[in-house]
Amino acid sequence: MEQKIVWKDRKRTLFGLPLSFTRYSLTEDRLYIDTGFFSRREEEVRLYRILDITLRRSFEERLFGLGTLHCCSADKSSPEFNIKRVKKSRQLRDLLSDLVEKQRAEKRISGREYMGEVDDGLDDLYHGE
Repeated sequence: MEQKIVWKDRKRTLFGLPLSFTRYSLTEDRLYIDTGFFSRREEEVRLYRILDITLRRSFEERLFGLGTLHCCSADKSSPEFNIKRVKKSRQLRDLLSDLVEKQRAEKRISGREYMGEVDDGLDDLYHGE
């Protein structure tokens, strides 16, 4: 089933123009990062696995209305990744943060499940075991 894309953009290069082979798209529950021209790589990150989002805006990025989101996740293949040089980066950060929280609430996942805290035996209660 094809999911509705709620946001998409390209990594921007010189003067903020989208002259790059990196494409981003966001659905209600996944972020896709597609890179490359001849050899392509599509990375998929489930939103509930994202733990932290940091907005970074260099002087050059601010001049052209861009920003980079640095994300830390519990994803094994992509524990850290960047959504580089995109327009409306503040709005994207807010949208992504809201969707992450929505997915975590729907799946009943709390942050402590990824933090490696001491096993207190409560996980069995939460997972019905």
